[in-house]
Amino acid sequence: MEVAGWAAMNESGKAEPFIFKRRENGVDDVTIKVQYCGMCHTDLHFMKNDWGITMYPVVPGHEVTGVVTEVGANVSGFKVGDRVGVGCIVEACLDCDLCHRSEENYCDKLVLTYNGILSDGSVTYGGYSETLVVHSKFVARIPDSLPLDAAAPLLCAGITVFSPMKQHGMLQSGGSLGVVGLGGLGHIAVKFGKAFGLRVTVISTSPAKEKEARESLKADDFIVSTDQKQMQAKTRSLDYIIDTVPAKHSLGPLLDLLKVKGVLALVAAPDQPIELPSFPLIFGRRTVSGSISGSMKETQEMLDLCGEHNITCDIELVSTDGINEALARLARNDVRYRFVIDIGGDSN
Repeated sequence: MEVAGWAAMNESGKAEPFIFKRRENGVDDVTIKVQYCGMCHTDLHFMKNDWGITMYPVVPGHEVTGVVTEVGANVSGFKVGDRVGVGCIVEACLDCDLCHRSEENYCDKLVLTYNGILSDGSVTYGGYSETLVVHSKFVARIPDSLPLDAAAPLLCAGITVFSPMKQHGMLQSGGSLGVVGLGGLGHIAVKFGKAFGLRVTVISTSPAKEKEARESLKADDFIVSTDQKQMQAKTRSLDYIIDTVPAKHSLGPLLDLLKVKGVLALVAAPDQPIELPSFPLIFGRRTVSGSISGSMKETQEMLDLCGEHNITCDIELVSTDGINEALARLARNDVRYRFVIDIGGDSN
């Protein structure tokens, strides 16, 4: 089928209208009329080929919400009219040990929602488009209590911080969590931490963010990471840290904030290697862990918890005409906290 979308054609990273073909709805597929798509830092990296792996034209977008318009004959979990979402992944082998353990997000044959190559050889195009056709395994149900626009970034930003929280036991109340960086991922990590009963400390290079961290997001504490006195005063005070900063930095000072046997979960993807000194690791028996977007099982669990706790992202809605302006603002971190494109709305 012919679909209208918005693509970057070269390393300038500028989005422009793009007509392309998607496959027809197959027996295992769900077709979705896209209503909203969040704008992730990853979109910027791919559009500008920062990682050297972009296949142009690239249609970004992996924080997609919309409504089902067609389901395949083998699909039992969804029906026309359902409110659904699609995150970072649209294909895996579904037959390896990882897939059988509901860890398909680590499958060797994982295919990303955009800039990926499906098993039929076609390139994937993402949610900056009016229609999506996806294998039903990679579609999640959005709880009725969540608005589709503010729920969209949960499909990447939300699940990316939820997955390591679940893996490392952060969903139990009573622990202390440090969140490094107060952006799209960071603000959701703070909301999750508070909802799950953790004591949450925001760690930021920007003193100006303290007021919003404490007042808007109800963080319990705030540390300016460039202030050595503040950092030293909080040595060995945290059980966990989630690091969401997508720029080169050293993990050493952050590791010193962890208690003995504490865990730092790295969820961002800087385009240069980060610094990892050995002393803070070995003298605190600490762990540095990496995590990408979660499994579909985790994604549905996360969405259901968000429905129960009324957790959504703080968003700024933009029209399709405003994509490039939003990308420019995103590049300089001028957003609180996530841009969402109104793909199907009246503002277009």
